[in-house]
Amino acid sequence: MNRKKAIAWIAAASVIGVGGAGWWQLSDSPKEPPYVTTPVQTASITQVVSSTGTLQAVVTVQVGSQVSGTIEKLFADFNTKVKAGQIVAQLNQDKFRAAEDQARANLLAAQSNIEKSKVGVADTLRTLERNRQLRTKDLMAQSDLDAAQAAYDAAVAQVEVNRAQAAQAQASLKQATVDLNNTVIRSPVDGLVISRNVDVGQTVAASLQAPTLFTIANDLARMEVHTNVDEADVGNVREAQEVTFTVDAFPSRRFRGRVHQVRNAPIVVQNVVTYVAVVRIDNKELLLKPGMTANVQFLVSRKEDVLTIPNMAMRFKPPEEKEEAQELLRREQSRTAPKVGERRTSRQSAAGGSGAGGGGTRRARIYLLKDDKAQPVEIQLGITDGSRTEVRSGDVKENDPVIIGMSSADSSGPAVANPFQPQRPRGFGLR
Repeated sequence: MNRKKAIAWIAAASVIGVGGAGWWQLSDSPKEPPYVTTPVQTASITQVVSSTGTLQAVVTVQVGSQVSGTIEKLFADFNTKVKAGQIVAQLNQDKFRAAEDQARANLLAAQSNIEKSKVGVADTLRTLERNRQLRTKDLMAQSDLDAAQAAYDAAVAQVEVNRAQAAQAQASLKQATVDLNNTVIRSPVDGLVISRNVDVGQTVAASLQAPTLFTIANDLARMEVHTNVDEADVGNVREAQEVTFTVDAFPSRRFRGRVHQVRNAPIVVQNVVTYVAVVRIDNKELLLKPGMTANVQFLVSRKEDVLTIPNMAMRFKPPEEKEEAQELLRREQSRTAPKVGERRTSRQSAAGGSGAGGGGTRRARIYLLKDDKAQPVEIQLGITDGSRTEVRSGDVKENDPVIIGMSSADSSGPAVANPFQPQRPRGFGLR
């Protein structure tokens, strides 16, 4: 019994000793600064303008029918390679052949009427000549001679009428022939059929507009991306600019192209203004297909081996400065608030909030950790890639600890986990 008590006392003393040692180690360790920092780095940085667009062929032709009828034959299908002039479909031709035969018969009838009217001219001319001789001998009345002259003139005019009718019949025959030829649908360009919208036996009606039978892409080895660039970014997009993009079908591969055109026509959707930028690309491998969505990045600028800081550093403010800034903001808003009935101008609305100096120079204030204190430093900014920004000038050098937030140990500000600091193990049983 005494032995069991001795063992229990020894175990309890061991636990107390270990816990006391852990508490002493934690309490005796130096207090960490309440800031999360990351070193200023020298790196390459690329500024881009991001947008999305749709892939399409440089030339896409919609093949339709100029006449109405029933599809009798199809000579092309999806993904069929066609040449210019190649037959891709044919309508039923029975009605159009009958119309052509009727027009040809009408032409023959009109030509026969011309010959008949010529015979009438010759007959009235003989009558007129005979009456003239009789009139010179005073063997007939003048009125009979006048009637013969009128009959002759009418016969000559009838010849011209019949000739005009023959010309009309000739035109009708040509129209019937054109309609018959239009029942054979041919490809206007070399390319690949990417869409077929009809089947054999289907009736197409061309009364109001030409129905689309096929869509043919001229050359899928050369394609375009049509992107909508926001009006705030269109100033950074120019012709011949280098472009990279990805598609969902090949997420790990980046395709390259160049800006071919920036169109001046604005597109306004729900008060959002965008402009179309056309990017020409090389698709010799035929990996890209029409209709794919492209995530496009326009290369604005790229710099190698420059000082960079994370963008989080420019958003950080010490707690005391946050309170002071909020108070100044409240005072400024109350001072510049418009009176009743007064409209605030856009210049007043934008004043004091851009953070950019004159001439487009951007400046910012960051905080470096020096002697466990946040020291403010004014810097001039360069290009940014969205996560890091170039430091063009300022009292900053490589590996300086720049503050990006407050640590979880400090209760006066929001807690930010430091991804660059190793975690210290806790003591046994301590929280």
